[in-house]
Order: sequence, then C-alpha cells, then structure tokens
Amino acid sequence: MKKNFLFNLLLSFSNILFPIISFPYVARILGPEGIGKVQFIFSYAQYFSVFAALGIPVYGIKEIAKYKGNPDKISSVFLSLSTIFFLTSLFAAILYFSSVILLPFFKDQQPMYLLAGAMVFLSFTYSDWYYAGKEDFKIIAIRSLVVKAIALILLYTWVKTAQDLYPYLAVLIFTIIGNQVYGFALVFVKDKQSFSSLALRTHIKPLLFIFGATAASSIYTVWDTILLGFLSNATAVGFYTASIKIVKLLLPFVTSVGAVAIPSLAHKFANNKLEEVKITIHDSFYFLVFLTIPMAIGIYILAPELIIIFSGKAFSASVIPMQILSLLPLLVGFGYLFAFQILIPAEKNKEVFIAMLAGLIISAAFNLILVPHFSEVGAACATIATEIGVTIIYYYYTRKYFQFDYPWKFFGQSLIAALLFIPVVLSIRALLDNIYLMATLSIIACTLLYGLVHLLVFKNIFLLKYLRRKKAIVND
Repeated sequence: MKKNFLFNLLLSFSNILFPIISFPYVARILGPEGIGKVQFIFSYAQYFSVFAALGIPVYGIKEIAKYKGNPDKISSVFLSLSTIFFLTSLFAAILYFSSVILLPFFKDQQPMYLLAGAMVFLSFTYSDWYYAGKEDFKIIAIRSLVVKAIALILLYTWVKTAQDLYPYLAVLIFTIIGNQVYGFALVFVKDKQSFSSLALRTHIKPLLFIFGATAASSIYTVWDTILLGFLSNATAVGFYTASIKIVKLLLPFVTSVGAVAIPSLAHKFANNKLEEVKITIHDSFYFLVFLTIPMAIGIYILAPELIIIFSGKAFSASVIPMQILSLLPLLVGFGYLFAFQILIPAEKNKEVFIAMLAGLIISAAFNLILVPHFSEVGAACATIATEIGVTIIYYYYTRKYFQFDYPWKFFGQSLIAALLFIPVVLSIRALLDNIYLMATLSIIACTLLYGLVHLLVFKNIFLLKYLRRKKAIVND
C-alpha cells in the first residue's frame, strides 16, 4: 500500500509537472485564441473517447481487484472488457469522423479534427485500469514519466510560432496515444492472456450504469470546454482553459489517495468488511479536507498572480473564472470520495448513473443560460453549479445506504486555518511588486501558517499521525 501510494504520488507529480513546464511556454506563443482552438479540438475528441470508454476505466479496477490471486479470471475480465472497449471505440470513431466531415462547423480546421480522431479510435488501448486493479502503480507512473518527457522534447522542438497549432495538437495527442498504446502492449508482454474465456454479456449491464460516473467526471474536464466553444468563441475557450488548467493541476493530489484505495475498498465491500471500510473512508475524509480547503482559498486569493505567471498578461481575463473555479478541488474531492470510494466499490452503480444524468441536465441548463452572455465566466459558474449538484446527490445516496461518520469539526478547523491566508497574502502583496517573489513567499508563509495552526491551536491528531507515517515510509 505504501509503495503504491508513493508511485501514485509520483504519477500525480508528473501530471502536474508537464503542464507547469509546457503550458506557460505554449500560452505565450499561441495566445488565447490559438490555445482556445487547439483545446476545443482536443476536448471534442476526448469527449467521444469518454463515451467509448463506457465506464470501463472505473469498473475495470473493481473487477480486476475482485479476482486478485486468480490469473485466469483476471485474464478473462481484461480481454472481455478490452473487446467491449474496442467495439465502443470503433462506434465512437464512426460518429466522431462523421460529425467532423459532415458538419460545416468543423470545416475550417478539419485536418486537425481528423488528426485528433486517432484518440477516439485508439481509446480501447487505455489499460491503466488493469494495472490499478492489480495494484501495480509502478508501471503506470514510470510509463507516464517517459512519455511526458518525450512530449516535452517534441513541444520545444516543434512549437515555435503562433501558427504552430498543428504541431501543438500533435504533441497533446501523443501524450495520450503514446501512453495508452505502450501500456496496452505491455499487458500482453508481461502477462499471458487467453481469448478462450470471454464473457461479454456479464459486464454489459453494470457498465451501462458505471458509465455514469465517467460521464459525470467528464463534465468538468471536457463537456464544459465543448459547450463554451459552441456557444461562444475560441478566445473565450482560451481564457477558460488557462483558468481551469491551473486549478486542475492540483486535482491529482486530491484523488491520489483515493485511487490507491479503490481496489482495497472494492475487496472489502465484496467481503462485507464494513468496519474496515469505515476506517479507510474516515482517513480519506481527513486527507481530503486537509488538502482541498487551503487549495481553494489559496487559488482564490492568488489568482491574479498565478494567471500572469502561468499564462502571461494576455490571459488577464482568466482571473475571475479562476476565482470561481477555486472551489473545484473541494467539490471534486468530495465527489470522488462519495462516488469512487463508496458508491462504486459498493456496487451502487445505478445511483451514480442518476447523479450523472442530473449533472448533465444542470450543466446544459446553466451553460445555455450563462455562456451566451458571460462567456468564460458563465462557463466557470456552470461548472461549479454542476459539481455542487452532483456531489450533493452522491452524498445523499451514501447517507441513504451507509452510516459512515464524517469528522465535520475538522472541516471547520481547516476552514478557519485557511481563512488566515487572506491577511497574509494581502500584506505580502502590499509590500512586494515582484509577482514571482510575492507568490512564492505567500505560498510558503500560508503553508507554514496552516500547518502550525493545525498543530498548535487545534492539536490536530491526524496531521501528527500522517507525519509519523511519512517518516516511517522514508525510513523503510
């Protein structure tokens, strides 16, 4: 478990480091409009990939974990789900290419859309769910690092001028396809697979429900950008991309512990070990709250500086959307806890599907009303409203089926500690003109203040336990 956590943390760092190094460079070369055009094309293809996945990346982890120690059963699950994945990817690719070729909206950048279609057709090669189910996070982390390192080299080699939209899109596509194809091929190299025990029908019904979880999560990763592109323009997409890109950098930290815990939780739910589940959920709640509340407050206060540092002054219109989206780490974190660590491992797939439907309705309604009038600001408001709605529904179902206790007192303590960031940041901002130095000192000061308040004022036991655990991991 410790090694898996460390490798998953390494994966999270790689997912954060790549955009930190790449996006500031690209944003200053392509500008808001160029970024917006490429991001819309990339997001449009990604959305078809989400539907092609049919929830397999989530459902597959649970199914593989369920048969831990049974190689034949694991092989059957992998090949059955991969076959379904291939068929849905083929169907999604047909729909994608048909829309790109037939609809006038896509005519101007049609070659780029066609290139992005490779992501849709090759969706079935995504196999991280197989490794995660087997709790082999080492392969996932190392493979991701290698592919991202190559992508960075290609980015700095190919993208030189504001006209290099095609090369930038190609690099983004490579980060997806290169990683997936490499991992998929490795499955057959490392483990023996036999097509003699396919069981496609067994998985169809649960997949239709589990699909809801994936579609719900795609609301804030893909759906928002697509609606903004259709209802507004490429520049608005560029501003929105800059704002949400920074916020999303922190999300891997929020979900890293939960991702490692999913196989274990699935096994515990399957064997009705609810007391052990309660302990895991309790720890996840503490970790989630401890991280996401300071993230939300910090992003809101430092949004002006972060936008300029990360994207440049041309993206100043991204500040307000970023401040609105500062709630995302908190909302996504709670949604991930209730859905991916409780409802899905407990086989409550129908309930997750209902939450997804509600989320899609909320998202469509708010985007249609707000985006035509408020562009990227309206899209940010719609995203937050959607996440609030979906998370509330997840919470309702977890309370309905399980009597888990959550330490809400710790939530209040963390909020008080994080609100102290406001006078600290305002004071440093008044004293320093250099935004790089100001942002750096603010982050360091707020981090130290937050930890000290928890330790000295609230006598936080969880933090002390966590620090001891990290020390033990290092010593091992």
